[in-house]
Amino acid sequence: MNTLLHGIATSIDRISGAVGHVASLLLPVLMLVIIANVALRYGFGLGLVEMEELQWHLNAVVILGCLAFAYRDDAHVRVDVLHARLSDRRKALFECVGGLLLLMPFAVGICWFAWGTFTYSFSIGEGSPMPSGLPARYVIKFLMFAGFFLLGLQGIAQICRSVLTLRGHTEASGGQVLR
Repeated sequence: MNTLLHGIATSIDRISGAVGHVASLLLPVLMLVIIANVALRYGFGLGLVEMEELQWHLNAVVILGCLAFAYRDDAHVRVDVLHARLSDRRKALFECVGGLLLLMPFAVGICWFAWGTFTYSFSIGEGSPMPSGLPARYVIKFLMFAGFFLLGLQGIAQICRSVLTLRGHTEASGGQVLR
């Protein structure tokens, strides 16, 4: 059982890491698009809808691609007032219960609605409402589904890791990330 849980957590960690690394590589591109957009708008008086929308789309890709990555590396927002004072077993218990009762229903709910939004958008070939805007808005709507699906998977990995800690598996305790 320990080997199975460890394998599941490690596999999901690798996927989250790969997706997060690829998404994070878009940050310099996003910065260049923002700088170009600002320079064109305020330097030359050119407001381009394409640049605005590209900026939003790149931002969405980075954020949605890095959700699970940040959770995997414990780089997400956490209320450390209580968490820092807990033993490893209590942290694991809170992580397990929080994952099962809060994260998983949230991720499943967002995935459910995001999938419906994506399929509708895809079925009508939705693009930007602006004539010069970017086409294929449904791609970003799919990324919303994919980002939260990956976050849900990472929640499963964290729950597996917490169960391992609660079972006394030494590699899962001490806040170490199993990869």
